[in-house]
Amino acid sequence: MTTLTRRTALALPAAALAAPALAQGSFPSRRIRLIIPWTAGGPADSGFRIMAESVSQKLGQPVVVENRAGAAGILGAMALKEAAPDGYTISQMHMGVVRQMLLNPNPPYHPINDLTYILRITGFVMGTVVRADSPFQTMQELLEHAAANPGRLNYGTLGIGSTQHLAMERIRLARGLEFTHVPYRGTADTLRALMGGEIDFASESSGWAPLVLDGRLRLLALYTSQRAARFPDVPTLTDLGMDIVVDSPGGLVGPAGMDPAVVGVLADAFREAAQEPQHVEFLARLDQPLMLASGEEYRAQMEQAMVEERALLERLNLLPAAG
Repeated sequence: MTTLTRRTALALPAAALAAPALAQGSFPSRRIRLIIPWTAGGPADSGFRIMAESVSQKLGQPVVVENRAGAAGILGAMALKEAAPDGYTISQMHMGVVRQMLLNPNPPYHPINDLTYILRITGFVMGTVVRADSPFQTMQELLEHAAANPGRLNYGTLGIGSTQHLAMERIRLARGLEFTHVPYRGTADTLRALMGGEIDFASESSGWAPLVLDGRLRLLALYTSQRAARFPDVPTLTDLGMDIVVDSPGGLVGPAGMDPAVVGVLADAFREAAQEPQHVEFLARLDQPLMLASGEEYRAQMEQAMVEERALLERLNLLPAAG
C-alpha cells in the first residue's frame, strides 16, 4: 500500500486532492430515489419511469420512482430542501416549481438557490383547441371575434397561474383582448367542459391530441417554438406574428450543494436514457420535443424565466401582497 506523504501530496495535481470519494467511481453505491410530484400514470411520471429503468441498468443501482402528488407539483422541490445533497434523492423539475414560489406569500424554498440543476430533458406542447363544430377555423378568426366581442368568449385551463393560463394571458395582452377565464382541476376536466359546450375554447397541453386526431377537436395554434410533427399545418404563435413562445421546459434537479462529479454521473446517465428509442417514441406520442441541455444552461434559463414570470404575474395582479 502506498502512503501519501506530504512530499507526494505536493506532487499531485490539486484537482486530484480535491476530488472526493464520490467522484472516484463509488457513486452510486445504493438505490437512488426519484421523486415525481404528480400521480402515477401521467405523462411526466411515465416518461421518467422509462428513463429510470434505463438509468438503473447503466449505473448498476435501482432508481426508484416515488410519486408525491399535490400542492401544485412542488412536493418534489420541498423534499429536496430537506434531503442530503449526495445524489441519492432527485426530482423531476417543471415550470410550476418556479411559478408557485412567486405566487406564494411565504415561499418554503427558493427555486434557484435551493436546487441543483442536473439536466434539462424536454418540454410540453400546449395550444388552443376548439370543438370540431366551432365556427372558428383559424386562430386569427377566434382573435378577431374576441376583439369584436370583448369578454364574450369563455376559455378553460387547468387553473389560475398555470402555464396554460399565463400563455393565454400573454396572447390577450399582446392583442389587447378580453376573455373570460374558467379554471378547471385538470386537463381532462377542461377538455370535458369544452366537449360539453361549457366553454368556447381551451388553452391546454397536448392531452387534446387524441381528440384532434379523431376529428372531435380542432387545433388552432401551438405555443411552442416549432410546429409539432403530427400537426405540421398548425401554426405557432410566432408564425402568427406574436413574439410568444411557451416551451415549458422540464428536467431533473437535486438538492443544493451537490458534488459536480455526482451531477455529471446523473446527467450523463439520464441524457443517454432520454435519447434511447423507447423514450424518444414516448415523447413522439405526446408531441413533446427533446430539449437536452446542461444543468448550467437549465439553471440560467430558469433564472431568466423567473424574472419574466414575476413581471407577467405583477402585470396581472397575481403576485401576493408583500408581508
